[in-house]
Formats: sequence, C-alpha cells, structure tokens
Amino acid sequence: MEIVNFTPLASLFGGVLIGLAAVLLMAAIGRVMGATGILSAAIFAEDDRAWRWALLAGMISGPAFYLMVTGDWPEITVPVSTLALIVGGFLVGLGVSYGSGCTSGHGVCGLARLSPRSFVAVPTFMATTALTVYVVRHVFGG
Repeated sequence: MEIVNFTPLASLFGGVLIGLAAVLLMAAIGRVMGATGILSAAIFAEDDRAWRWALLAGMISGPAFYLMVTGDWPEITVPVSTLALIVGGFLVGLGVSYGSGCTSGHGVCGLARLSPRSFVAVPTFMATTALTVYVVRHVFGG
C-alpha cells in the first residue's frame, strides 16, 4: 500500500481548526457547520445569509492566506478527468440530498451532538468511499 502525502501534523492542525470553528459557530449563533447546508442556504434562503457568505468567503480565501504566509500556492493534484469530477460532484450532491447533510455536518457536528442520523450516515459515507476506491482501483484499474 502506498501512502501519498502523509501529513499527520498538518492534518491534526486542520482538524482542530475545523472542530474549533464548528464549536464557535454553535456557541455564537447556535448553528451547525455543515458546508453544503450553509452553501445551499446562502444561495436559496431569504434571510440569515450574511454569516453564511462570510463563512464561505473564509473557506475560499484560505489558499490566498496560505500564499501570503508561504509565498507559494498550495499544491493541488487532481488525478481524474473533468468528466469524472462532474459525475463525482453530481453523485455527492445526490448523496447529500438523500443523507440530509454532508460529511462535515454529520461527521463533525452530528457525531458530537450524538445524532442518531449521523451515527448511521457517517459509517455509510465511509463504507461507500472504501467501496468506490476499491472499484476504481481494482475494477477500472485506476
């Protein structure tokens, strides 16, 4: 098994920041930090949009901050075709709709709140991910 770009300290730091942001959002305004729900409501909701757009702007501006600190853009490698990205994005959107939330909402916030729905959703996400990787690598030879 090949481990690519194993970065335990950076991953730990990023996870702590995501957890802290989720706790602060819940403490400050009582909202769950589920990225797709925030994006959807930022676009389609009639009210309560300002904080959502501010949070999305913060997510998008992260690479710019990284550039200011390090002087270099973060390396992003996408080893699949544009069509695969489009199909994958569609399937993720479909899963988010059927799963009543995304991995950030269920995994970070739902599990912490002991949500029964999240205790079903997160293992389902993980099993589907493992199955997808297996199929792509062993059936399609990716």
